[in-house]
Amino acid sequence: MRLPPRWRKLVLTVHVITAVGWLGVDLVLLTFGISGLAGADPELVYPAQSYIGRLLFTPLSLLVWLIGVVNAMLTPWGLVRHWWVLIKLLVTTLMLGLVLFLLYPSLADAGTLAGDLPRRDRINMVVAPSVSTSLLIFATVLSTYKPWGRTRKPPVTAVRSATTSRSAV
Repeated sequence: MRLPPRWRKLVLTVHVITAVGWLGVDLVLLTFGISGLAGADPELVYPAQSYIGRLLFTPLSLLVWLIGVVNAMLTPWGLVRHWWVLIKLLVTTLMLGLVLFLLYPSLADAGTLAGDLPRRDRINMVVAPSVSTSLLIFATVLSTYKPWGRTRKPPVTAVRSATTSRSAV
C-alpha cells in the first residue's frame, strides 16, 4: 500500500515536526542537566527536567518512532529497502528503548529526589541527552544525504521492465 503524494507529504511533515520537537526537548533536558551540574538550584532544575522529560520527551520519542515507521512503510522508501532507512529505524528503536527503560525511571527519580539526586545520576542527566542529541543529528544527516543505496538489488526482471517501460515512452 502506498500513500498518494498529498498524504505522503502530510505524514512526512508530521514526522519532521515531531522529530524537531524531540530534538528541541532533548536540548532542553541537556540544558537542565548541565545547569544542575554547574551548581544551579537542584530543587528547581531536577523536578523541571523530570516534568519536561516525562511529559514531552517520552511521548515524543514514541510518536516519532511510530510516525517514522508508518512513513517508511507507506512510501516508496520502504522500511528495509534502503540502508539509510534501516539504520535510522535501528537507531530510533534503540533510542526509544533507552528512553522508555532507562531514562524515564531516572527522570522520575530526579523529580522525586531533586537535591538528593546522587552525583552519578546527575552526570547521567547530562550524558543521556548528549548521546540522544548526537544520535538525532546522525539520523537527520542520514535523512538528508540518504547514503549507502539499497539493502539489496531489485530483481533483474524488475530492472528490465522498468527500463523497457521508460524506453517505450
